[in-house]
Amino acid sequence: MSHQAQGRDSGFREHHQELNRALGWLLRGADFSAVQLRKDCQWSIRGLVTTAVLWAWSGETTLGERFKQANKITRRMLGQKKVPKVSYQAFMTLLRRWTTVVTRELTLVFRQRMETVFADSWKIAGFVAFGVDGSRLELPRTASNERYFSPQRSPVRRPPANKKNKRRVRKHKQRAATRAKKANSPQMWVTTIWHLGVGMPWSWRLGPSNSSERTHLQEMLGELLKGALLVADAGFFGYALWSAVLAAGHHFLIRVGSNVRLLKKLGYVKEKNGLVYCWPDHAASQSQPPLVLRLVVVHNGKHPVYLVTSVLDESRFSNIQVATTYSRRWGIELFYRDLKQTFDRTKLRSRSPGNVLLEAEWSLIGMWAMTIHARYQLKSKAIDPARLSIAAMLRAYRAAMNEYKSIPETGEDLRTRLTRALKDTYQRKSKASRNYPRKKQETAAGPPIINVATKKQIKTAREIKRQIEKGLTA
Repeated sequence: MSHQAQGRDSGFREHHQELNRALGWLLRGADFSAVQLRKDCQWSIRGLVTTAVLWAWSGETTLGERFKQANKITRRMLGQKKVPKVSYQAFMTLLRRWTTVVTRELTLVFRQRMETVFADSWKIAGFVAFGVDGSRLELPRTASNERYFSPQRSPVRRPPANKKNKRRVRKHKQRAATRAKKANSPQMWVTTIWHLGVGMPWSWRLGPSNSSERTHLQEMLGELLKGALLVADAGFFGYALWSAVLAAGHHFLIRVGSNVRLLKKLGYVKEKNGLVYCWPDHAASQSQPPLVLRLVVVHNGKHPVYLVTSVLDESRFSNIQVATTYSRRWGIELFYRDLKQTFDRTKLRSRSPGNVLLEAEWSLIGMWAMTIHARYQLKSKAIDPARLSIAAMLRAYRAAMNEYKSIPETGEDLRTRLTRALKDTYQRKSKASRNYPRKKQETAAGPPIINVATKKQIKTAREIKRQIEKGLTA
């Protein structure tokens, strides 16, 4: 009897069968009935989705090689009748047609997995809390990527051309060309909503490098659960944004700095310590009501951090809970580090805007799927899912893909490798004393500007409140 036959008799699975089992668990419950493939199309929807996920998981150097590996594994998993042997271009054409429909369904299934499997981590301080932040991914410098993703720059005024300025004009042209080349380096902006309790993405938006993360957030507000708590840094400020969050039925916890102006002693509600108002002049002139907020000042060990929250009741959301919840926002920063460095998406490889968007979308879906399954495996073994090492997790899946035809040796199957994909427990020393150059030398955000409300503002606020109460009773 051959070694392979002995392995099968002993209950071992080949690596591709382990991968198929993992993907089967991830895709269970997904409804792809909206995907209507042509009658002459040789793909099955399961084959297309499986190939796309494995394409995102692959560690091969080029996108074409990643597809070849994914295609071979899927054909081994599901059979040649459900997965044709096609070119990379044909695969991308089909993927471009159905990615929006497929990823929408995968997002719903993954969110359901998160809520059911990690129910014990679902809430923080009684809230379903989400962090939000944005980051940029670099792209190949092609003409089409530059046109789509690079912001248009206004021309720099040059000195008048004459004999005396000839040398100066030439140098100016050289510098302008260099600046233009750097400025046109295409980048993609990614804004992600992150579930703070479970520690996984929830939603995202992609756009050119000059996209507004606040606009992206407003587009995603409808995807949050009712009564959710949104946690963000100082970039997510403004009356319009905060009003939109409250109008959508959510709460927020936002860091504020010296770029934010607040009022106190407005008398719009019963005054108490820590009560402040966000009410810019343009909102008051349009008879829009002030936003009543609570200011909480915490210290991070280096300097004070100023936070405002729409949850006014301290018995529901204490100052200690505010500080603890905001500290969990750091998880989204680690997510971007894992996506860019560990998952190697600092610079995407696609050379056309359409393929760039596909590559980014499936990279995010692939990393999300991998993390859900890996943490589920840890939880099933009574291991804290938060101990998962993203780097070790990635090695486990890619090892199974590279050896997909073989039967794993004892202890080298995917599930066993995942249970060993843990962060080490060694206590790291502080890096604060290391004198190495940094790209950013940022100063801490100062305190918000808080002014005492004027008599005119107090009078206007009372009139607006009276009109609102009159409208409610009418």
